[in-house]
Amino acid sequence: MSDKQKIIDLENRIHRLNEIGMALSTESDSNKLFEMILEEARNITNADGRTLYSKNETGDLQFEILRNDTMNTTMGGSSGTKIPFDPVKLWVDESTPNQSNVSAYVALTGETVNIKDAYEEAGFDFSGTKSYDQKTGYRSQSFLTVPLKNHENEIIGVMQLINARDKNGRVVSFDTDMQEQIESLASQGAVALTNKKLVGELKTLFEAFIQLIATAIDKKSEYTGGHCSRVPVITMMLADEVAKTKTGKYKDFAMTEDDRYELYIAAWLHDCGKVATPPHVVDKGTKLETIFDRIELVKTRMEILKRDAEIDFLKRKLNGSLPDYDEEYRNSIKQIDENIKFIESCNIGGEFMKPELQERIKSISEQKLLLNNERVNILTENEVRNLNITKGTLLPEERDIINDHISITIDMLEQLPYPKNLKNIPEFAGGHHEKMDGTGYPKGLKADQMSPQAKIMAIADIYEALTAADRPYKDGKKLSQAMRIMGFMKNDYHIDEDLFEIFVNSGVYKHYADEHVAAGQIDDVDEKAILGVK
Repeated sequence: MSDKQKIIDLENRIHRLNEIGMALSTESDSNKLFEMILEEARNITNADGRTLYSKNETGDLQFEILRNDTMNTTMGGSSGTKIPFDPVKLWVDESTPNQSNVSAYVALTGETVNIKDAYEEAGFDFSGTKSYDQKTGYRSQSFLTVPLKNHENEIIGVMQLINARDKNGRVVSFDTDMQEQIESLASQGAVALTNKKLVGELKTLFEAFIQLIATAIDKKSEYTGGHCSRVPVITMMLADEVAKTKTGKYKDFAMTEDDRYELYIAAWLHDCGKVATPPHVVDKGTKLETIFDRIELVKTRMEILKRDAEIDFLKRKLNGSLPDYDEEYRNSIKQIDENIKFIESCNIGGEFMKPELQERIKSISEQKLLLNNERVNILTENEVRNLNITKGTLLPEERDIINDHISITIDMLEQLPYPKNLKNIPEFAGGHHEKMDGTGYPKGLKADQMSPQAKIMAIADIYEALTAADRPYKDGKKLSQAMRIMGFMKNDYHIDEDLFEIFVNSGVYKHYADEHVAAGQIDDVDEKAILGVK
């Protein structure tokens, strides 16, 4: 071969190694990485047999891929065929390294071993190889065993090639050029595998951090913690169904695995701002609850009223008061007891409090009580205001505090330095309280200003909240009730009507309920009526 041809061959090799290096760096699947490494090794050496090992958790060499062209053997990797061989032990015992096995030796020393003929090699034990050859009629001859070293010079695996072949198919030894190229390939492969492992570890850490935030919210509030884990379930179920849609507004909606992961993470983080919400607001199960339920204070005052009425009765009896006072006293006690029951019922938040009930609270509050030598109203202004909350248990300012969690969520999420594939998380997570008509919060976005993912999460959030049975202020609604309410929201253009239609027609609401909603809440739903189908 001329010097010019040698230079051309060298340039071609370098070019090919660059190409395979780039290919390895972009591949995320471990099996495909392993297979790419072995396939390129065959291109370089025309090796008949190829095996790739990785170091397992115990430090031994685990078979990942095994290929042999002559024997038509394809095991491991993406083949679907399990390799039936035990891992290669690197140590015979705690103090004795397994240096008789060539693969183990390479993994222990980090040295490449190039053997011309295994039958003439005295340094290693090839009895197993010879036994295999005897049974199959195969002839194992040349061996090239190369360590896979990562960027920290740690050995993460071993590649073994058997029987290099020339252009005519004859078995030859692995020459120096082959060895150098395979060593370079092994180095590139090891770095690619290590990078993938590091990415995987970072991904695991990231997800663990997200779960930590959800756990913190869970521990902070026993009532809403489950919400953080359930919303992602509904979100992904609906998103997958939308991606299957072939007609309508969302027929072009599609998600890659990266897209799904981005939405999944956003769903987990959609309420992370609640870590800053005061517990006494999040957990306000009754109207009078702050750090504790003040209903007990009110009941104590009512008991004082009863005591005062009894004392007055006894005084008048001693003084020979009018005989009809007994009836007056009984009516007074009866009225106080009725007022206590009424206040207790008002203290439980409902869907709507009628004006006449609010007026009764005000009337009761005007009753006077002697405390510390001072005549005071039986109910304070603050208690009256709380008891007269028309819906739920929260005052307007408390609801503002709750609603502010989404602004805090967005602020928190926008501070994170996202990789490209996660850059939309703040928008996805921050839009689940927006409405299609622009009346939502915090930004008052309209439908055309929102991503499909944010709209999907809005439906998931509402459905979970309606069906959740762990809220302090309400029972979980039956499916028919929850879906009827969401149907009204669809009609009012609060949620996306096309996505809601998919939510109903695909049965996502039912599939979720079967796994996450109490059996007593599951009833028949008139889907046609909800969707307005005649």
